[in-house]
Amino acid sequence: MEYTTQMDAARKGIFTPEMAKVAEKEHLEPKKLMALMAEGKVIIPCNKVHTCIEPNGLGSMLKTKINVNLGTSRDLTDLNMELEKVNHAVEMGAEAIMDLSSFGDTQKFRRKLTHECPAMIGTVPIYDAVVYYHKALGKITAREWIDIVRMHAEDGVDFMTIHCGINKETAKKFKRNRRLMNIVSRGGSIIFAWMEMTGEENPFFQYFDEILDICREYDVTLSLGDACRPSCLQDATDASQIEELITLGELTKRAWEKDVQIMIEGPGHMPLNQIAANMEIQKTLCHGAPFYVLGPIVTDIAPGYDHITSAIGGTVAAMNGASFLCYVTPAEHLRLPDVDDVKEGIIAARIAAHAADIAKGVPHAMDWDNEMAVARKKLDWNAMFDLAIDPEKARRYRESSRPEKEDTCSMCGNFCAVKNMNRILDGEIVSIFDE
Repeated sequence: MEYTTQMDAARKGIFTPEMAKVAEKEHLEPKKLMALMAEGKVIIPCNKVHTCIEPNGLGSMLKTKINVNLGTSRDLTDLNMELEKVNHAVEMGAEAIMDLSSFGDTQKFRRKLTHECPAMIGTVPIYDAVVYYHKALGKITAREWIDIVRMHAEDGVDFMTIHCGINKETAKKFKRNRRLMNIVSRGGSIIFAWMEMTGEENPFFQYFDEILDICREYDVTLSLGDACRPSCLQDATDASQIEELITLGELTKRAWEKDVQIMIEGPGHMPLNQIAANMEIQKTLCHGAPFYVLGPIVTDIAPGYDHITSAIGGTVAAMNGASFLCYVTPAEHLRLPDVDDVKEGIIAARIAAHAADIAKGVPHAMDWDNEMAVARKKLDWNAMFDLAIDPEKARRYRESSRPEKEDTCSMCGNFCAVKNMNRILDGEIVSIFDE
C-alpha cells in the first residue's frame, strides 16, 4: 500500500520507518502515535528528498522541540559562518534549523543543508522570492510567489512558513484597529506591502490549494505563519492576531483534507499572564494542530537578554500546549547572532523546553534531573559536568575558582551542606572550623 505524506500513512494504518523512530524516542505506543498523526495533533516533518534527516515528532504530548533560526543577510553573507552555526546548533541538541537567508546564493546554502544536515530544515519562501527574482516587490507576480514554494519543496525543505492568514479581510481589520507597533513579521510585512501596492489578494491564501498539492507531493509540512503576531506587549491578543488565527484554523482543515501536515505559528511578545489563555485559544481555533511559538517574549525592555525573556515565556507556552519553541538569542532586535549568541539562545530554549516537559509530565523527562541530583549528592564533579546541559561552561566555572578541598566548591567550603549531611548521616563527626 502506498502513501503520500506521513499523515496519509497514519490514516491508512501504515507504520512508517519515521514513525518507528519517533515512537521509540517518545516512549509512545505505535497505535497511539498513528492515531494522533491521523488527527493532525502530531506531525513528523520530513521531506521525501531530505534523506539524511533524523526524524522527530512535534505535538503537545511529546517532548518539546526547539528550532534555531539562521541564514545570511545583506550585511553578513559568510556562508561558512552560517554553516558553523548550523553544526554547533545540531551538536547542542537543536531538532530543527530554519534557513532565513535573505542575501547571496540562498539555494546553494539550502541544498547543502538538506543534503548534509540531520535536523528538520525549514524556510520562508517569501524571503527567497525577493532575493531570487531580484526585482521590485510590486513587480513580483502571484505565479512567481507560488513557484518559489515548489522550488523549496524540490530542494528538500521539511517545513515552510507560509504567510497565508493575512488576506484582504485581515488586512482591513488591521488597518481599522491600529497598533502601538505595526506588523514586525518580515514575511507578513512583505506580503502586506505587496497586497497594498498591487491591490491583489494574498497569493498564498488565494492559491492555497495549489500549495497543498505541492506539499502533498513532497511531504512538506506547512507552518502557517503569524504575520500579525504581537510585536510588543501592548498589542498582544488584539483583533488582528485573533482574526488571523481564525483564518489559520480554517486553512488547517483544508490542509488535513489533503493529508498535508500542519503546524501553527504563535505569538511573539506577550504578557506572562496571557500566555496560557492564548495556548487554549489556539488549540480551540486550530483544532489541536501543533503550535510553534517565538518566545513568547514577556517584556520589551531587555535587548541583549531576550534569550531570557523568551525562555520564561517559552516555558509557560510549552507547559500549556505549545509543541515547538523557536529560540531567541541575546542578539534579538539588535544584530545577526554570532556563534556565541546562537549557543546562548539554544541553551536557554532547551532549558525552557525541558522545564516544560517536566511540568506537563512527559514520560522520563525528569530522569535527567534525578541523575544530576545523585551526582550532586555524591559530590561527583565529573558526573555533574557530563550531565550538565552545557558541560563546557560548568567545567570552566569550576576551574576558574578552585576550592581548597576537592569535595567542596569555593562558595561553601567546609560549610557545604551536602558534604556535611553525608558525613553526619554516615555517623561521622562534623566540626567545620577544625577541618
